Amino acid sequence: MKKYTYSAKQSDNQGKWCVVDADGAVLGRLATLIASRLRGKHNPLFTPHVDTGDMVIVINAEKITLTGDKWDKKCYYRHSGYIGGLKTITAKNLLDKKPEDLIRFAVKGMLPKNRLGTKLYKKLKVYTGNKHPHRSQQPEVVTL
Repeated sequence: MKKYTYSAKQSDNQGKWCVVDADGAVLGRLATLIASRLRGKHNPLFTPHVDTGDMVIVINAEKITLTGDKWDKKCYYRHSGYIGGLKTITAKNLLDKKPEDLIRFAVKGMLPKNRLGTKLYKKLKVYTGNKHPHRSQQPEVVTL
């Protein structure tokens, strides 16, 4: 009998939903857990070129923590495309303005930079506060 490595297909993905509570969690450690769930690395059928991951809901995004003095030193950059158009914002100011983006930027940097990564990134839902509109999907709770 010939043995071979099984390669998962898109139809093999069950597409479960899971909820992660970001209350008191460190940003990088939370982002690695989320990126791993999105890619499907927890799944025994994991195949690098196929979406075998789950839909991930993150709640309490405003209660995230950073270690050290990263609140003041960690900066996020964007450019308008014009000369001198570089805009910066610190992590503390971003937390006040849009706390969901802290988690989104960290997770997006950990996903593949191709069409699969874009597809996986769309499966991430981040919310401030305890409530989310995905109760009907019956998500399972994932702890750190």
